Amino acid sequence: MHYQFHALSDTGRVRQNNEDAVLHDASLGLALLADGIGGYNAGEIASGIAVRTVHAAFGLWRQTRPGKPTVWELRRVLRRCVAQANGAIMEAARSHPGYQGMGTTLVLGVFLDRRMLVGHIGDSRCYRLRGGRLRQLTHDHSVLQEELDAGRIRREDAADAAFRNLVTRALGVDAGIRLELSAHAVEPGDRYLLCSDGLTDMLDDGAIGRLLAAGLPMDGSAEALVRAANAAGGRDNVSVVLVQAEGPPRTPGRIARWLGI
Repeated sequence: MHYQFHALSDTGRVRQNNEDAVLHDASLGLALLADGIGGYNAGEIASGIAVRTVHAAFGLWRQTRPGKPTVWELRRVLRRCVAQANGAIMEAARSHPGYQGMGTTLVLGVFLDRRMLVGHIGDSRCYRLRGGRLRQLTHDHSVLQEELDAGRIRREDAADAAFRNLVTRALGVDAGIRLELSAHAVEPGDRYLLCSDGLTDMLDDGAIGRLLAAGLPMDGSAEALVRAANAAGGRDNVSVVLVQAEGPPRTPGRIARWLGI
């Protein structure tokens, strides 16, 4: 399987600075997106530390671990990389009074062969488009999501909830932060989207799915998503990372060939 990556980040129509950070490395099969929170410029510092630290730590591990790692190994090393990033953000906040209270969400994807792992902390999301159908692969760590899960708020009222942007997990806040991870099989033609809430607060899943399924190239899809979020109000920074899976169809196994499927 071959993967193509493309990222785009935009300040939006309201904010003066961009506190999102995006990074991808095709040689590692790694995509990262972070949405900073905190005082003036501090969120930008936190998100930048997060993506740079995870990238460097994961790249160093891959240099010392040639070959195809197991899913168990990837889970273990990704948690370790994110813990390093969390510690680096907390140390920066301790060392600089102006950075106190900063933090960041994080969503990451590791794409190796015909599988991918997605990990996240906070409400930055990962979606998969397959066969024209959009599926959210992450579950927001937010007060709003907890209220939805408990049935205390209707989904149609979520956009107007006063607490819609309050996250329940973030890097830089707690030394014991926990990365939520899930593994998924990849099929040729899959398109994956990592995004900040500057996109999902402005566009519902139906609109996102239609734009991703419009047959545009990677850069065109990214630009269309950001442009639509800004046209809908652009109240926050808008960032996307797109990953396209390309390769021959999976060769059926012996039993599948015998069954004719």
